Amino acid sequence: MSRTSQPEESGACINNRLGDDELRAVLSKLEEDKDKEVFGLVCKRWLHLQSTERRKLCARAGPHMLNRIAARFTRLSELDLSQSLSRSFYPGVTDSDLSVIAAAFTSLRVLNLQNCKGITDKGLSAIGSGLPCLQSLDVSYCRKLTDKGLSSVAKGCHGLRVLHVMGCRFITDTLLTALSLNCNNLEELGLQGCTNLTDSGLTVLAEGCKRLKHLDLNKCSNIGDIGISNVSKACSSSLRTLKLLDCYKIGDDSILSLAKYCKNLETLIIGGCRDLSDDAIKSLALACYGSLKNLRMDWCLKVSDTSLVCIFLMCRNLEVLDVGCCEEVTDSAFQGLGSEDCKLSLKILRLSNCEKITVDGMSKLLKSCEGLEYLDVRSCPQLTQLRCHEAGLQFPHGCKVNFTGSLVEPDLLR
Repeated sequence: MSRTSQPEESGACINNRLGDDELRAVLSKLEEDKDKEVFGLVCKRWLHLQSTERRKLCARAGPHMLNRIAARFTRLSELDLSQSLSRSFYPGVTDSDLSVIAAAFTSLRVLNLQNCKGITDKGLSAIGSGLPCLQSLDVSYCRKLTDKGLSSVAKGCHGLRVLHVMGCRFITDTLLTALSLNCNNLEELGLQGCTNLTDSGLTVLAEGCKRLKHLDLNKCSNIGDIGISNVSKACSSSLRTLKLLDCYKIGDDSILSLAKYCKNLETLIIGGCRDLSDDAIKSLALACYGSLKNLRMDWCLKVSDTSLVCIFLMCRNLEVLDVGCCEEVTDSAFQGLGSEDCKLSLKILRLSNCEKITVDGMSKLLKSCEGLEYLDVRSCPQLTQLRCHEAGLQFPHGCKVNFTGSLVEPDLLR
């Protein structure tokens, strides 16, 4: 009787069956970071492949460890060394660390150094000379930095698309000139709190950086109509987000220029710009009716019902609206709402300190805002929780109503 045939060896190792290309294909199908980490725990070979394919890393490391990281993660393109305000560590990232990064991570595209307060212009100069492929840099709240270090980055990283220098108080128009001359593909620029910037610098910036999509000038108190008007003209086809919180020199000319040139504007923050009139706001609403999604104009004290009537009528894609402390707003702002054919896309609405709005106006508003997710009516004496209950107001399911300040505000309002 012939011997029964034996099956193939059951203990064959998967590493003998799959080559590196096949394993990389498996790794590429894993979407979650935790799954990719588990992949690397199978064996040393899989760990090596997982390491060489890794693109993004968040680390806390000194020069010695950074060199080891560079040797292991050879294709790293994003490195996050940022510190949180609540959990900073000592001594933190230093200029020596940046020198190592510039020498070892030559293919780096994205570098986050937010809140790394120990770095200086010397370290930034190393980044500028060593990382020519860098496309995104965040040095927000690195308070020792000046134009010198950041200009070195602009001169060495011509492909820079994103730059955030929020809270870098020593920055001046010199940096804007360097960006204009060297970084013509810049799309996102965060300058919040850089109070030394002027209209002259903004004008020069616009001459070279015509592809700006997102520009944050919040609390840049020396910026006025001339600078904004020049940016509007130069970046008319690209500008999507403009933030001008507490830029008290901004007037109607800025808004009228945006209305004339920037028809694709999606987000406009003009809170604290107290000289803006209803005519300017209406012009904006008429020009950007199809694109505008986020409009913050709290503390715009001259804005009244006329502006809101136009906004509600024209801007049907608007999702976020803040008119807090606009004391002239009354129930008349909602006079065109409440009918079945008038539906708004509003998800977040802030009406805090609008003392003239009553439950009658709110009733009309709610009938047109079925998708409302957050409503702020703090310090509205006629819209207390009790009065809304007595009037039988029905808020949309899941809508968070902030009557007293006990709720955390959505990020879009910050």
